Parts: sequence; structure tokens; C-alpha cells
Amino acid sequence: MGTTIAGQNRQNARHKRQVLEHEAARQDELAVYNSDATEFSPLGREALEVAKAWAVIGIFLIIGFAVVQHLSLILKPVTLAIVVGMILGMVAERMGQYGIPRFGIAFILSSLVMVSIFLIVNALAEPVATFVQSGPTIVEQALARITPFLEQHHWLNITPATFETGPMSMEKLMENSTNILGVLSSSVTPAIIQALIFFAGLLLFLYGRLKLRRAIIMAFPSRRQRLLTIRILNAVEEVLGYYFATASLIYLGLGVVMTLIAYFGGLSMPILWGIFAFLSSFVPYLGITLMTLSVAVAGVLSHDTLLIGLLPAFAFFTIHLIMENLLFPAVMGRQWEINPFLVFIAILFWTWMWGAIGAMLALPLSLIVMTIAQELFPERKTAPQLPG
Repeated sequence: MGTTIAGQNRQNARHKRQVLEHEAARQDELAVYNSDATEFSPLGREALEVAKAWAVIGIFLIIGFAVVQHLSLILKPVTLAIVVGMILGMVAERMGQYGIPRFGIAFILSSLVMVSIFLIVNALAEPVATFVQSGPTIVEQALARITPFLEQHHWLNITPATFETGPMSMEKLMENSTNILGVLSSSVTPAIIQALIFFAGLLLFLYGRLKLRRAIIMAFPSRRQRLLTIRILNAVEEVLGYYFATASLIYLGLGVVMTLIAYFGGLSMPILWGIFAFLSSFVPYLGITLMTLSVAVAGVLSHDTLLIGLLPAFAFFTIHLIMENLLFPAVMGRQWEINPFLVFIAILFWTWMWGAIGAMLALPLSLIVMTIAQELFPERKTAPQLPG
């Protein structure tokens, strides 16, 4: 009898334990379900807070872009002066080591920049004006040379009548050339104002560069933040200075090569083509595209045979491609490479915002952002663990 009661008690205890375990497992499942539902719930206070934060960021960006666009007359030359001043930062440091006073450094460097820009503008002013005035004639001659070649490909559906009406007709080209002259003449006064702002900003930035640098560093309270700021400023000046010094030498060689190509390719004003090649190379993608098309049109107009006329453009494009993809990475190294797609987007954005100056500033601004990001978020490279 006692054995029976003891066995029944053990059975009841085992059943009670199983019930408790089942209840505990059920509670755990409910907790996991509730946590998952809260985590992945599309609605709720947390989702609204996230949406509100992103909305504020979006509104701030829209307002910021609008302000940048509205104040472009002032911001373009000031930004260009700051970027050029940072590019010349390493040169200013070297000149300061020789005992040259700060105002002397600022005056010498800004004067050299001013003289260089004046010489380039003076060399390009007359040819550009001639090209704008005779643009319809040049286009007409180029179409007369290219149309027979295009007519051979019937799938293009191109005939001489294609260029007699529509946007490629002579009337439209004459009208557009008149509009271009009007736009250029109306832009002279703003360009002069922006040039004065640029040179004044560059002179003052170079003169007060050390004080401005010290003020930025001391604006942060902790020692760690100040050291990080010093490292960022040094890295930005080093990247900009080394990058554009190396690029200037490489693109100067490209300009010399383009001068030889233009001379032996039968193009007029070969030195001018070399200057164009040097300047256009500082605007990635867009510069090389416009330069290649210009050389192709000039070659077609200079030669009777289409293929021979296209040889200078092919030679220039090939040499530029080799320099950009082989020589430039070999000299600069891989640590300062930027994603080409991001550079392309930056060029489109800043060209849309600030025009030609924005296209020139796209690459320096991308380098600055890349350098700051690398210093703030350094890459942690870990060696892969291979099986032994």
C-alpha cells in the first residue's frame, strides 16, 4: 500500500514538472514572438521617431542645397580660393621654413596663380571667340564630311535632309550661336566680380592660414579631438598638394604629347591643343570626352579621308587612357583611389550646382570628403584565417 502511494506521488510530481516546463516554454515563445513583433513592426512610436529624424535630415539637405545654389556668386570663388589655398599649403609651409614672412608667401603664391590664370585666359580668349562665331560653319563642314559615311549604314536612316530641318539646321545653329554670344557677354561682369573675390579670398586665406588652422584646432575641447583635427588637416593638405602636383606634371606631359599629335596630325595651332589637353584633364570623364570630340571634329575638317582625320583623336584618347589607368595609379598608389562612379556623380552634381567651376571643384571636394572619412573611420584590415 505504501509503495503504491509513493509511486503515485512520484507520478504526480513528474506530471506537475512537465506542466511547469511546458508553461515555461510557452512563455518563452510568447516573449520571442512579442520581441520579434516589436522589432519588425512597421508602425509604432519608434518607427515614427525614425521617420521624423530622416525627414528632418532631408529637409536640412534640401535647404542647404538651396542656400548653396542661391549664394553661388559668392560661394563659388570662396570655395575655389579655399581649395587652391589648401593645395598650396605644402608649398607655403616650405617657403615659411626659409624665413619668408606670411604676407610675402601669400602675395607671391596668389600672384603666381593670378598670372597663370591670366596667361591661360589670354591664350584661349581669341580662339574660343573665333570658334563661337564660326561654330555653325564648322558644324556644317563636319556634317558634310561625316554624312556620306553615315549614309552607308542604312539602319541609321540618315540623309542630307536630316540636317536641313530641325535642331541641326543652319537656322537653328545661327540662332543658338547668337544666344551663346549673348550669354557670354552677359556673364562677363559676374565673372569679373567672382575673379576679384577669388583672388582676394586666396590672398587672405594664405595670409591667415596658420591662425585659421589654430582656431579650428582649439575649437575642440578635448586633447583627443584636437589631435584628430590636426591629423585631418595635415592629411587633407597632403592629399590635395601631392595629388595635384603629380597630376599637373603628368597632364603637362600629356599636353606636350597632344601638341606633337596636333603638329604631326595636321591640326592648326598645335600649342593651343596642348593647353586644352592639359586643362581638360583636370575634369575627369567630361574633360576627356569633350577634348576627344573636339580633336575628332578638327581632324575631320583638316583631312579629306575620314579615317585619317580621326587618327589624332584616337591617338590622344589612347595615350590619355594609358596615363589614367597605368601611369597615374603607379605614381599615386592605390590608397588615394576614389570610386569612379562616385566621382562621376560628384561631377554631375557640382556641374549642375555651379557650372564649369563646379566641375573643376568636384574632384578636390571628393578628395577632401574621402580623406576626412578615412581619418574619422580608419579601415581595420584583418588577415584572413586560412585553414592550416
